[in-house]
Amino acid sequence: MFTGIIEEVGTVKTVKRSSNSSFIEIQAEKVLEDVSIGDSIAVNGVCLTVTHFSSGVFQADVMNETLSRSSLGSLASGSPVNLERAMAANGRFGGHIVSGHIDGTGIVTDVRNDGIAVWYTISAIPGILRYIVEKGSIAIDGISLTVAKVTDTSFSVSIIPHTASQTTLATKKKGDTVNLENDIIGKYVEKLMKPAENTEKSGITMEFLTKNGF
Repeated sequence: MFTGIIEEVGTVKTVKRSSNSSFIEIQAEKVLEDVSIGDSIAVNGVCLTVTHFSSGVFQADVMNETLSRSSLGSLASGSPVNLERAMAANGRFGGHIVSGHIDGTGIVTDVRNDGIAVWYTISAIPGILRYIVEKGSIAIDGISLTVAKVTDTSFSVSIIPHTASQTTLATKKKGDTVNLENDIIGKYVEKLMKPAENTEKSGITMEFLTKNGF
């Protein structure tokens, strides 16, 4: 589990893609301070497993499906990426619950300055927008952000200078693709509110409850 608080911006060193397997190599510092093989690191919001590391570099295998269904497929040597280690049990919960399993991608449709802040508007499909609520949480490229506005076709966030300086958001422009992960709580609530399928009826009815004094 992650929190959406980016620890550092790393740099892609190599992306190798083939028909059978792919891997990405990333230069970093902070996230490698206590790294072990098998650790989880979120790269632009996508949870990847460390398969190899050396001084200043780690490598992770990436399924071709992940490359094609996320913004990771557009990465190249020199691309900056947001990095966050999985949250420690005694860590500070500064963002929101982020699983590292993105729901899809969005497209930056507008970037505008508003005093010291910068507004980003992102278009997304209805299946993603249905879980986005004003003042709720959204992870954009792994960054925990608060939704400022939602429409039928897009949503907007307002970024303070610190967030822009500590993440890759400052490099985003109109037309760029970003990874999106909805707040997982909303998805669980929706699932639990649906009637259970293929289960036997309990036999408890309003008539039964009234007859027995309920």
